[in-house]
Order: sequence, then C-alpha cells, then structure tokens
Amino acid sequence: MSAPLLPIVKLAASPANKEAAIRLAGQLLLEAGCIEAAYLDSFFAREAMADTYLGSGVAIPHGTVQDRALVRKTGVAVLQVPDGLTWNAGQTVRLVVAIAAQSDEHIDLLRRLTRLMRDEVRLAALCTTGNAADIVAALTDQTASVPQPAMSSDQTADAANSFTLVIDYPSGLHARPAASWVTTAKRFKSTILIRNAEEAADAKSLVGLLSLGIKAGHTIRVTAEGEDAAVALEAIKKTIVELHAEEVAQAQAQAQLASRKTGTGWVPQQACDAIRGVAASPGLTIGVTRQHVAQALIVADTPLGVEADGVLLDAALLAVKSELEALAASTAKRLGEAQAAIFHAQTELLTDPALLRKAITSIFGGHGAAWSWQQAYGAQAEQLAAHPDPLLAARAADLRDIGQRVLRQMLGVDASSEAFAQGTILLAEDLLPSDTVGLDPRQVVGLATAVGGPTSHTAILARTLGMPALVAGGPALKEIPDGTLVILDGHAGCLYLNPSEADLQSAQAAAERESQKREEAAAVRDLPAVTVDGFSVEIAANITSSQQAIAALEAGAEGVGLMRTEFLFMDRQTPPDEEEQYQTYRTLVGILAGRPLIIRTLDIGGDKDVPYLNLSKEDNPFLGVRGLRLLLRRPELLHTQLRALYRAAQHGPLSIIFPMVTDVAEVIRVREIAEAVRLEVGAPVVPLGIMVEVPSVAVMAEAFAPHVDFFSIGTNDLTQYTLAVDRQHAELAPMANSLHPAVLQLIASTVKGAKKHGTWVGVCGGLAGDPLGAAILTGLGVNELSMTASDVPGVKATLRGGSYAQMQVLAQQALACSSINEVKALGSAA
Repeated sequence: MSAPLLPIVKLAASPANKEAAIRLAGQLLLEAGCIEAAYLDSFFAREAMADTYLGSGVAIPHGTVQDRALVRKTGVAVLQVPDGLTWNAGQTVRLVVAIAAQSDEHIDLLRRLTRLMRDEVRLAALCTTGNAADIVAALTDQTASVPQPAMSSDQTADAANSFTLVIDYPSGLHARPAASWVTTAKRFKSTILIRNAEEAADAKSLVGLLSLGIKAGHTIRVTAEGEDAAVALEAIKKTIVELHAEEVAQAQAQAQLASRKTGTGWVPQQACDAIRGVAASPGLTIGVTRQHVAQALIVADTPLGVEADGVLLDAALLAVKSELEALAASTAKRLGEAQAAIFHAQTELLTDPALLRKAITSIFGGHGAAWSWQQAYGAQAEQLAAHPDPLLAARAADLRDIGQRVLRQMLGVDASSEAFAQGTILLAEDLLPSDTVGLDPRQVVGLATAVGGPTSHTAILARTLGMPALVAGGPALKEIPDGTLVILDGHAGCLYLNPSEADLQSAQAAAERESQKREEAAAVRDLPAVTVDGFSVEIAANITSSQQAIAALEAGAEGVGLMRTEFLFMDRQTPPDEEEQYQTYRTLVGILAGRPLIIRTLDIGGDKDVPYLNLSKEDNPFLGVRGLRLLLRRPELLHTQLRALYRAAQHGPLSIIFPMVTDVAEVIRVREIAEAVRLEVGAPVVPLGIMVEVPSVAVMAEAFAPHVDFFSIGTNDLTQYTLAVDRQHAELAPMANSLHPAVLQLIASTVKGAKKHGTWVGVCGGLAGDPLGAAILTGLGVNELSMTASDVPGVKATLRGGSYAQMQVLAQQALACSSINEVKALGSAA
C-alpha cells in the first residue's frame, strides 16, 4: 500500500470570498512546489465548468484535466475557515480542500474525506480544531471507517440483477464521472449499490461513490433491487462504459498535450519554474535576463505664460516630427518600408486634433506646456489601452512613445540608452516601438513583457528582427533578478527559469535546427504551396497598407487575401473622400501587378472610436450595427467606397468582399447597389464575395453560394460568435481557439455548401497562419489561406512537406474530436 498523501493545512483562515479562498489554497500548493503558477488559473476554469461544493461544509476546488501538465507533484491543501464562507448561493464552506493531482493518487484522500462527511461530529471538530495534526490524521487515517450499506441475500444471490466491471478510468472515479453515475441512477426507483472490494455505496450518492476510492484497475460489482432493476442496471452499465471511453480519450489527449511540440519540437524534460504569457514572436533562444528600466520623466506644472508655453509645445512637436522622419528613414533601410510605416504613423499622431486641442486648452487654462501635454497624451493613451479592439488597444504604446519624445524635447532631456551584453533576454513591463527598433539582435536575443499584445508594434518589430518574444507574462516577470539563466520559447509564449544543463543543451540543438529550417523555408518562399501528391493551395497575406503589401510579396505571398480598409477611416476628423480612397486602392493594384487582391469594404461598428460617424453607443457592439449592416444604413459611405474601388478596378484585377453578412437578402441588396455603381463608373465586372463570420452563414452556405462569387472565412470572428467568447476578455480569451471542433465543423459546412455551386473558398483568420490549422483547412478543401506575411514561408513549407491525402484524413479526425485539446493532440501525433 502506498504512503498516504499528506495535506498542507492552514488553520483559522479568513478569506474575504470564494475567489480569495481558492487563491490562498492554490498559493499553498505553489509554495510547496506542487504546481506551476499558471495552474492557479486552472482552479477558476474548473469553477466555471462545475460546482466543486461537495456538501456538509466541504468544497474541493481542483484544476482541469487539460492543465495537468502544470502539476509538478500531486498535492492537497486544506484551508480551515471556522467562520464559514459562502461558496455558491446557499452553500457555506468551512473546509476548503484544494487538490492538484497528476493522476489518481488523491483518490484515497477523497474516499476518507467523503467518509468524514458522514461523521458529522468529527467533521465539526475538524472545522474548529486548533491543531493541524487533527486534520492531517483524519485525511490520512487508513483504518477509519463508517457503516456501509448492507447487501441483501437476494442481491448477492441474484446474478441477473448484477454485473461486474473493471474500471479503467485513467484518473479513477473522480467527481465528474461519478456525477454522471448518480444522474443515471436517480432516473430509476430501484436501489442501486456499487461495491468496491468490501465496501459499498448507494449509486445515487455522490459522496458515497467517492468514498469507495475506486481507482483504475479496480473491479466493481453493481447490483439493483426493485421494480425496474433490470432496466436500471442496463442504463448504468451503459453510462459507466461510455464514460470509460471518454475518460481514456481525455487522458490520451492530455498526455499528448503535455508533451506537445512547440514550433521547434522542443519541450523541457526536467521540472523548472516557468512563466507563461502570450506568444508574440516565434523562436527558441537561451540567454540571461536583464530588467529594462523605463526612463522616468518628472514633470512639474510650471507655466511660463500662454504665449511662451504655446511656442515651447510647437517647437517640441516640430523637433519630434523631424526625429520620427529620420527614424522612419533609418528603419526603412534596416528593416524595410513596412516597419518604417510604424513611425510614419506616429508622425500622424503628432497632429491629432483631439490631442492637440486637449493640450492647448490646458495651456489656456493656466497650466504649463509640459504638464498639459503629459496630461493630454496620458489620458488618450489610457483610453486606447482599454479599447476592446486589440489593434486599437495596441496603439496606446505608440501614443506613449511619441508623448515621451515630445516631453523630453520640452524638458531638455536626452533619451536614455542602455548597453546590453551578448545573449541578453530583455524583460520589461512594456516596451515602446522606438525602444524595440533600436535593439541589436547580436546583443538582445529575446524579449518578454508583463503586458501588451501580439498585435502591438513592439511585437511586430520583434518578429521582423527575428527575436523570440512573449507578451502578457504578468507581474511575476518583473520579479526575475538580472542575470537569471532562462530559455525563451516564443512559439509557446513561455519563459523557463534556471533550466537544467540537459535542457539547455537540448534547447540549443533545437534552436539550431529551427534556424536551419527557417533559412531553408525563406530560400524557397516563392515556390507554390503544392503538396507532395500535387494538390495546390493559394497562399496570400492579410494587410492594411501598401507598405505591408510590398512586404507580403517579399515574404512569398502570392497575393492579398484581405485588405482591411477601416484603417483609412481611423484617427481622423472626416471620412476619406473618393479620390483618397481611389489612390490607395489603385496603388495596391499596381503593387500586386495582376496577382489576386481582395479588398474588404469598411468593417466598423460601435466598438471603434470614429467621432465623425456619430455611431450610437451599443451595449454589445460586436452584435450591433457594423460591417455591411452599417453600410446599408449609411449609403453615402458605401457609394463612395464602391466608386473608388470600381475606379481602381479599371487599372487591374481586384475583388470586393463585404463583412458581417447574416442574411441572403443583404447580399442581394448590396449586389444591386454595386452593379449600379459599376455601370455609373463604367468599370469592368469584379468578383463580389462575403465574409463568413457568423454561424448562420456557415450553416446556410449552400443557400448563399448562388448569390456570391466567393467566400472568405474570418476564423477569428467566426470563433468568437460560435463559442460566445469575447476574444479580448482577459480570462476567457484562451477559450477562443479556432481549432475548436465546432468551428472546424462550420468551416467544413461552408466548404461543402460552396462546392455544390463551384464557389471558391478562402480563409483569412489566424487559423490560416497556424501550421496545424493550415493543414486541417487544406484537408477540408479550402482554395486559399491568407495570413500575416511572416507566417507565409513556414506555412508554405508545411504544406509542401505533406500529402493532401494525409491532410484530408487529419481534417476528418479533427472534425470527430470533442475538444480543442484533442485537435491539438493530433498535431503532436503527426
């Protein structure tokens, strides 16, 4: 018999609420080395899925099976809350027993715990004892027992009303499958008993079942007595067997997930501390940490007078404009025009009317220029950072960047500069674009920030510089001492602290292999994506500007699968007129030189701050008037944009796509409008398509297909709407994964409906740029994949290295999965 699991006990705890209790118990497990910090979030993920109140004043918070890889060793932490704590409505908890289990080592403890719940006197004593040893003894006592339900002679003798079964749930009988047993048993009037060795329990009692301590490999005997005994036995046997298959499948998926490969195929083999964030720039690198200290600018409100302060601000703005123009020029030479555009855009921010108006108003109110400017850009940056659109939220860093430049000019302070040793991995709360672009990749080999997102300009620059990076690593990142040896996995968004020598060596070898593969992929980036058995997929890029179009072609893209036009309408006081739009679209037609170019009409709603549109504030703008819904209500916007597009089409091929479509009638109406504009301009016929972002369109693709020339599936929004998850929600964002089988089934439905009418299908969401996602999408039969330019060489290489037949099998396997992790596991097994 194995040694009992010794719980960690904290007496007389007084957490403010349920969340605080879970965090405190989780912290005990973390400090004991049982879990990684990320597992704390898993406790709350479980709470969102199920009620962990066991009964009799006891709760058993525990993580999800998907996160078992974050459990270093099985552990149990017990919080004694003598005054009681509201768990859920009507539930008062005095013992919080938090469990982190690698497999089924905790089953014996659960059995003792559920037995205790039937010993009310002893349980009450444990809730108030001042001796932690009492709780430890109660949960580790091998001999403690309570009376068990007796089996009648009829039950033991009548084999027709019983069966035996070997339980092979890899994690034993835990709360989730036990609850299913109980649900089934309660459908029948008969008494149903489950016996494990010499102990038996009522199948209608969750506590009783858990008290049996059923582990993988145990043989149970199930008996029933009553008028519907035979039917009840058949039903509960069916439940047990079906759950058996589900439990095994979950365990297999988890095992594969725990050892899943990153982009390099590398995973650490020995336990070490790790910080998990969001992947921002791919790559694997080893280095020594260095904390970045942002330059502190102390600004006193010392007015010089309205005229003098006005001159001071104006001079600073002109000086910074020159700085940014020089920085853009040097960036263009070093990294390319697409990256230089970041600083061209910052130049435009300097003349933002709202920003200048706020600063000038403050100066006229009697405040100093520097103080007024700091207040103005600070407030606007905070507003941007809180925006639900990640692209707009990421622009807060750009505003802070130019804001500080102007401040330094007015204060007469030079920008601080840092020297870095070779092999530095730079850690920071956040990095400004100008901080990042000045880094030397020969010295700084990786970046990790506590905040930020993968769409920030800092992340974009890191990818261009070839620096592995993670963002949103959390406050723990700032506590890492300088000089700490780390491995940074930019594919997985993970920073491993003080790894073993063996892991250092294996990571170095993996990084070298990755570098070689990257060079090989870049060398053949212009080759088409044709599988080994001859199936061809178009590979295109998503862009927002002509500079990005140039960069996309240089990366090997065969065209533009999505040109977002909303950026033409942002950060200005009036909408772009027809001529401005026409010049932009014509420039793109020239750059593409006959290659495919899909331009999306304005996709804006109440979530975006566009004052001149006077959009109504909506409680849920993502389900409100946006995309085509808005354009049909604002015909002047639609008419102007269509005229500009059709004029550009006179100079070369382009296609027009309409966003946020939900009804066939909308498509018919907008096609009528487009045809009228085409005739008005005298332009050639161009393909007209729709975005598949709403589940209703995917389900009814066959009905939409006769009315469109092509579909483009926006997997980001389709995922958000299908799973009812806001992909910008801090806690729920990880759930918004386009590999979810429900999303894949909707994509498959779209392709199937389209093919019945010979309609072309592309995919322009994030899933297209993921190697596993690209393989599944190809297997589903899409015609084109459009992605971020930096993903193009790798996806092309992935598709060229596989067969279409294999990808078709992979796609069908993915459609048959029941969870995201099962789909991910297919990639690990491939």
